[in-house]
Amino acid sequence: MDQARFYKEILGLTFPFEIDKIELEEVRQEVHVYLSYPSSELLECPECKSKCKTYDVRAERTWRHLDSCEYKTFLHCKMPRVICSEHGVKTIKVPWSAPRSHWTIKFEILVISLLQATKNRSSVGKLLKLSWDEVDRIMQSAVVRGLERRELEDLSYLGIDEKSFLRGQSYVTVLSDTVGRRVLEISPGRDSVAVGKVYDSLSPGQLSGVKAVSMDFWEAFQQVTKIYLPSSDIVHDKFHIMKYANEAVDKVRRKESGEKDKVGDATLKKTKYLFLKNRSNWTAKQKERFASLNIDQLEVGKAWNKKELLIQFWNCADEEEAGEFFNNWYRSAIHMTLKPVVELAEMLQRHIDNILNYFTHRISNSFAEGINSVIQHIKATARGFRSFENYRTSILFYCGKLDLFPRHN
Repeated sequence: MDQARFYKEILGLTFPFEIDKIELEEVRQEVHVYLSYPSSELLECPECKSKCKTYDVRAERTWRHLDSCEYKTFLHCKMPRVICSEHGVKTIKVPWSAPRSHWTIKFEILVISLLQATKNRSSVGKLLKLSWDEVDRIMQSAVVRGLERRELEDLSYLGIDEKSFLRGQSYVTVLSDTVGRRVLEISPGRDSVAVGKVYDSLSPGQLSGVKAVSMDFWEAFQQVTKIYLPSSDIVHDKFHIMKYANEAVDKVRRKESGEKDKVGDATLKKTKYLFLKNRSNWTAKQKERFASLNIDQLEVGKAWNKKELLIQFWNCADEEEAGEFFNNWYRSAIHMTLKPVVELAEMLQRHIDNILNYFTHRISNSFAEGINSVIQHIKATARGFRSFENYRTSILFYCGKLDLFPRHN
């Protein structure tokens, strides 16, 4: 098999495209394949597929293809334009590449597959002899393509959350499909404008089908949700609520530990994570350490017991049982002398209606919390993000469950 026939086979070239010549640049380790077409042939209009006459030929374009025996391979072709009676002058589509792409479909598929496997633009670029920006452009194109294809008709439950972006008090707002466990959209900031932008990514029809949205107590989340989704319930997320409960326990521990330190009592030294960690995940050493504490005589022990009791709230069978449970818990907590526990109880009481909505819909932001590890890995491998758009692209690429791969025309 000669070279021209070989490349015609592996490129999947179809009539009327032909291979004119193949050039090998050994110093640069590159293969260049030059393609052409018979000018007398009728070609398809890219809009309506009707057969049209050739109008003219545009300047030569170049596409990166899969390597040939470790040699970078490029396709070259002067692109013909057709004159269509309905759509006017149009550049034809080629079978080896998506419109306006600088890479062949097979090469883009390889890059996307490697990005999914490594979650690292730099490593993929080094392996394929691409710059970081070239890899990033392929990733961005894949996300745009995936968003155009995405079907959201069955949206019923949403989750809205915040994630840290840059150092300091910099956040983004993340909208997720709770049932589909995918990120839908991301917007810079966490104010009402940011929340409105993520909701604007959905159509009115999609918004009208949403039964409930899971979220934190953040006021902007609640206010904008009521505007965009007036018929949907707000469900305050149990993971955030238990986070607040843990913070209350830690405030009590820090205060009590400081008081004991002053009198040389090291009872609570190095116990922070003992009280914050789920006791079902305690190690044998941590269980032994906890057993050595006279827990009922410690202020932090009383706060911890109240937090542990609150965990049982989520196991209630229905809203009625949960309401009764919470009332009993609240009456007990509000009369404690521990200010952080009292403040926690008062905060939960203010939002109790939305908290009880959990027992109707049984949704939470567990998926949004779960992708934190993925985001942290992306941050670590990228050593930060140059811009919000890079950050958004990465999260949608890895957490959006998008159809990312290009297809043949």
